[in-house]
Amino acid sequence: MLRALIVEAESDIANLIELTLQMQWPDGICSRVGDGQSAVALARSQDPDLILLDLGLPTEDGLDILKQIRHFSAVPLVVVSDRGEEVGRARWLELGADDYLVKPFSPLELLARTKTVLVRCDHPASTDACQGRFDDGHLTIDFARRQLLVDRKRVCLTATEFCLLSCLLRNRSLVVPYRSLLARVWGHEFEDATDYLRVYVRRLREQIEPDPDTPRYLITERGIGYRFVQLNEGDQQAREERRRETNKTTETPRTQRSLQ
Repeated sequence: MLRALIVEAESDIANLIELTLQMQWPDGICSRVGDGQSAVALARSQDPDLILLDLGLPTEDGLDILKQIRHFSAVPLVVVSDRGEEVGRARWLELGADDYLVKPFSPLELLARTKTVLVRCDHPASTDACQGRFDDGHLTIDFARRQLLVDRKRVCLTATEFCLLSCLLRNRSLVVPYRSLLARVWGHEFEDATDYLRVYVRRLREQIEPDPDTPRYLITERGIGYRFVQLNEGDQQAREERRRETNKTTETPRTQRSLQ
């Protein structure tokens, strides 16, 4: 049963969204609010399965509401706006939206985007091949619980962010082409939406990299795709080299003493 929170000040749009969702999920429950603070309160208390957030609220900035919700929740969230400029879309994704709808939209588009977001949440790309835990000392990922720790501190990822990170981890050390990542995480209809990918890779770097400006996990292979590199692969090799050198220097005097 789907529990959806509709944050929309225009009653006609809210009615359209609610009716469309109820036709797809007859047993679902839709909560409706027309202001941002009520939306934040319900998102915290009801823990919905999906939020549709209008950015054009009359008394509040919808982006501020989006940021507030993302401070405590990774719920699948689709923003709704009457502006569709590329810069605006990138900003929405940077702040944590999983997808967006530009008014006017059809019920079919609404369903397609919400269902895609929900599928990402329920079936992350790594579930079939990335089981157990990944832990290199800095980054800890529990795939079963879908939890991320950075330096042992919990980091909240959205469903899309976790799906993308899992997909790269499943193919660690391999270059995953842009189109393959887009198809696996967003669906085949998004294979050319490289702006999505750039935004989400940047968001992931900000959350997992020791220095996002000099990434060590998520490496860009320009013109090809992205590659996940385990942080301590190079460090382990360096430590092994130092250990061998240390052994040589400590063994030589012993050998000499034994011969005297």
